[in-house]
Amino acid sequence: MTYDKNSGDDHRPNLPPSSGEQLAALRILDANFNRVSEGLRVVEEYCRFALEDRHLAQNAKEIRHDIGHLAAGISPETLAKARETLRDVGTGVTLGSEKTRAGILDVVIASTKRVEQSLRAIEEYAKLGYPQLSAAAKQLRYRAYTLARAMLLTDHHRQQMAKRLLYVLIDGRASDAEFASLVRMLVEARVDVLQLRDKRLTDRQLLEKAQLLKSLVEQFAPAGAEETAERPLLVMNDRPDLALLARLDGVHVGQDELPVDAVRKIVGPEMLVGVSTHSIEQARQAVLDGASYIGCGPVFPSNTKQFGSFVGTEFLAQVAAEIQLPAFAIGGITLENLPQVTAAGFSRVAVSAAVSSAADPATAARLLKTELLAAAARQA
Repeated sequence: MTYDKNSGDDHRPNLPPSSGEQLAALRILDANFNRVSEGLRVVEEYCRFALEDRHLAQNAKEIRHDIGHLAAGISPETLAKARETLRDVGTGVTLGSEKTRAGILDVVIASTKRVEQSLRAIEEYAKLGYPQLSAAAKQLRYRAYTLARAMLLTDHHRQQMAKRLLYVLIDGRASDAEFASLVRMLVEARVDVLQLRDKRLTDRQLLEKAQLLKSLVEQFAPAGAEETAERPLLVMNDRPDLALLARLDGVHVGQDELPVDAVRKIVGPEMLVGVSTHSIEQARQAVLDGASYIGCGPVFPSNTKQFGSFVGTEFLAQVAAEIQLPAFAIGGITLENLPQVTAAGFSRVAVSAAVSSAADPATAARLLKTELLAAAARQA
């Protein structure tokens, strides 16, 4: 019987593996089950003690436990009989680069790679007699990819937005002059994020207003503000296409708008993608979807947007307890009810009327920022 490697058809007989092959495959599976569990423990400890993110630590723990269930598909006695650590030629093979790490993040990145590679080894070698185990390992590998991304993005965006506490939503105002006056006041008041949201404008008008916003901020921000986080980040509501055309910093979408992966196909990997969440389940999913930050609300009734229900501060407390991705409380927040928000563990808020409709927007923004800085210091 012949096999033409160029034909695409494999005519080789489907023979069972020899006893020697079976033993080797079991040794490989045993080693990689251990390697995955060990790597996931490193990842879990990083999420727990370094990120202090209960949601991601829980995900790591669940994958680790599922690996245990997966390994149970082969009897422990069978794996133990195949194990031969003393004569393993690989125990003495070590690269110099494996002996040191530049930092804690390098430790966890190395472990995530080890987990992914080991799951691939399990997937391939389990095909020799354990096809269901192979399919399950494949799905766990995809979950490991998702966890690794969420973990790295949480760390990155937490650092990127460490000093970003006050997020203000603005509309296009009645005229460009009025718009420019408001933007100047907010930039000088050190607002951290500005979102352009105006359902009244046509697409062309909205794009022009976004371009004007960018030019105004570049004009009003102090020299070097980009590097010191003193220039506000600029975000477009709902419209990734217009955010990209106006060269803003990000786009914010709700639960009824495009999902994060679809937004990424439009704006690319660098732009911020914020997501509105109204429940802890939505918040958890946004983290796994790769959001840059989340909005959490509506907390209180608002004059600028109508909602049928309000999540209250209970939802904020849930998010604060388990998610470290930057999260902004939103919905009817004012200087008067801000203590309820900070008491729930939040030091970031997104507001609209509390600043943009105030008699003195700059003063309103400064007062909110002062309280948020104090809350952040207490929660540190």
